[in-house]
Amino acid sequence: MKTKIHALAGCIAFLTILTFWTSSVFSELFASYATITLVKQWILKGMFLLIPAMIVVGASGMSLGKSRKGKIVGDKKKRMPIIAATGLIVLLPAAFFLENKATNHEFDTLFYVVQVIELIAGLSNLRLIVLNIKDGMRLTGRKRHT
Repeated sequence: MKTKIHALAGCIAFLTILTFWTSSVFSELFASYATITLVKQWILKGMFLLIPAMIVVGASGMSLGKSRKGKIVGDKKKRMPIIAATGLIVLLPAAFFLENKATNHEFDTLFYVVQVIELIAGLSNLRLIVLNIKDGMRLTGRKRHT
């Protein structure tokens, strides 16, 4: 059961971050300032889904991995602090900053610099989460070792 909860929370976190990322890219490239503002506001609201999902993933992952050894488990354990730190140090503050700038119609150079940093950090986290998902599937026997 713990494995299923871990997998579900991981999928929710991944899909939430992917939704944030793609919504930001598409709104920045193809939409109006009003739509960009709406996207930034919804991203902040989406944190009420993402943050608990990340907490569940981290806690259940630590619980599942505490008695396991090996390279795959070790790799997953190394990635999680990077994912968490990137989220807490870069992505969460950037989300608040960008939402504030967008709400105040301040689409200036600083807005776009922070937006690029956020997109790069988000893409990095998505990549690390994909690696963790693949490794999790290997650990549960759902995917063969490559």
